[in-house]
Amino acid sequence: MARRERLERIEVRAYRIPTDAPEGDGTLRWDSTTLVVVHAHGGGATGLGYTYASKAAAGLIEDPLTSAVLQRDVFDVPGAHAAMRRALRNVGIPGAGMMALSAVDVALWDLKARILDVPLASLLGRAQERVLAYGSGGFTTYDNAGLEKQLRGWVEQGFSRVKMKVGASPDEDLGRVRVARAAVGQKPALMVDANGAYTATQARASAERYAEFGVDWLEEPVSSDDLRGLGAIRAHAPAGLRITAGEYGDTPLYFRRMLEAGAVDVLQADATRCGGVTGFLECAAQARAQQTPLSAHCAPALHTTLGCAGLGCESVEYFHDHVRIEALLFDGAPSPREGWLAPDLSRSGLGLELKQRDAERFRF
Repeated sequence: MARRERLERIEVRAYRIPTDAPEGDGTLRWDSTTLVVVHAHGGGATGLGYTYASKAAAGLIEDPLTSAVLQRDVFDVPGAHAAMRRALRNVGIPGAGMMALSAVDVALWDLKARILDVPLASLLGRAQERVLAYGSGGFTTYDNAGLEKQLRGWVEQGFSRVKMKVGASPDEDLGRVRVARAAVGQKPALMVDANGAYTATQARASAERYAEFGVDWLEEPVSSDDLRGLGAIRAHAPAGLRITAGEYGDTPLYFRRMLEAGAVDVLQADATRCGGVTGFLECAAQARAQQTPLSAHCAPALHTTLGCAGLGCESVEYFHDHVRIEALLFDGAPSPREGWLAPDLSRSGLGLELKQRDAERFRF
């Protein structure tokens, strides 16, 4: 007889963790990051999910998402995902709504894998045993010495790709890229992320200059909502320089429009924003159908599994702020080996456990 287990309880807590130094990109500055953690209980096990979002996401998990999924069969995660989307109709799906849904979806997939006592990567099926990681940070708030230290440190750890922020002061960006290239040497790939700070004219000019320093990845040169602008920059970019975007995507339609517009060489997706495991797999399928590489944005403790599972990813962002938080608050957070990440197949689910005592001092 088929096994049936019910979702018994959802717990959610929010934590605000200060950065280790002021951080900024082309459009924002911040000194703390909020982590929203979900525990889903049922079938004698507990699943863990999380997102990086406003604490407002925690409120949406408490109401209306919890009531939408309680007492559902824990093995029918797609059904729970659909029920949560319906519950958000009058609240608003984009933004905090989808981040809240994403955290619960991840917790439900983790719970399912733990009940079955298998790694989530194995439950979903692995396309690859490991995934390439790239060191990411290089914040615009860093001085040149700080930028050099961080990027050189990643190369010394074995990373073959590193990424830095640009766009806060466009007149200074070329000088910072020159410093970065000198710091890492000629062999490692250098990537830049403008977070939508440039105009289309600035982006086209910057792409030409960055290519002279071997930059092969220009992320969000203009807003991800400007599909025409992204497409134009891509069409005129120097050979070998890839245009990337998509990290703010929250629905399948968002990614479909970006892909059909021919706006990117590499599509980015973030499971903590785009609908959790369910949404990420949907995005991966769309990218594969359009023959576009997929790269996972931030949250490496989650994306290590997803980057290997399903259809796989070309890379995972090893983002400084999230790496620090996940190592601090999660037992089982993955560590890179020579610039690669692999899920721990000796642990069920995602293999993560919240360090409750360590987290409590950051709790809202």
